[in-house]
Amino acid sequence: MKQRVELETVYYEKAADGVVVLTLSRPEFGNGVVPEMARDLLAAINAIEEDKSVRVLVLTGAGKQFCAGADLPTFARYLEERIAIEHEPYNARVLFPVTQRLVSCRLPLIAAINGGATAGGFDLALACDLRIASTRAKMGETYIKLGLNPGNGGTYFMPRLIGSGMAAELALTGDIVDAERALAMGLVNRVVEPEALIATAVELAARIAAYPRLALEATKQQLRQSWHMDLISSMNASFWAVATMSHTEDLKEGVAAAREKRPARFNANDKKPSK
Repeated sequence: MKQRVELETVYYEKAADGVVVLTLSRPEFGNGVVPEMARDLLAAINAIEEDKSVRVLVLTGAGKQFCAGADLPTFARYLEERIAIEHEPYNARVLFPVTQRLVSCRLPLIAAINGGATAGGFDLALACDLRIASTRAKMGETYIKLGLNPGNGGTYFMPRLIGSGMAAELALTGDIVDAERALAMGLVNRVVEPEALIATAVELAARIAAYPRLALEATKQQLRQSWHMDLISSMNASFWAVATMSHTEDLKEGVAAAREKRPARFNANDKKPSK
């Protein structure tokens, strides 16, 4: 049964077993991120991690846009007032914590890009593990059009997804690409019709959520840590993660199911290693 919790600027909905959909909900402002939305997102992600029944998170936007990045009127007031620490960039208080929290979240994240995703909003999608785009989606690293460098992780994520040359082109031109080009470049995993976007994202999330949470957490951690490791260090980290799970009931079930050629029946409550 679906459950929905409405925060001030975000919808939190349990959409399937083990799956939560978070919807940015400032559609009249392109879902631009204001401090209240950053607060709501951080609170929601923290709550999701503590909820052991949740194993995958889907992030999307209400209305016609996924996220336009920082809310421009709020940003403009910040630039005029300069009431914060003189050298503290606006992103450090608003967008950075959200992007960092998406990356540090132990659970897999799927961005369901329903429309425009630009500047910091594009970076939020890049911070997720998988991206599914509507055919109406358009995305770009558009900071340069404001007279800025990419300021929310884009120069970190893009080269790892699409290579340094294409990353440089998007960052230096501010070009916006449509969903099909984003797919060809490797920015997104799939492109679907708008009416199928959330159902497709939830279906994929539910497939992933059927696996043990400990294994999902370890897999995400290893994928992210490998960006900073050599092969041997990465393999050693994977070895110890495997060792942690080597006595779980879920692993025993997985091995038994493979031997018996049947689907595994993993424990929904994610049992810890047995003693």
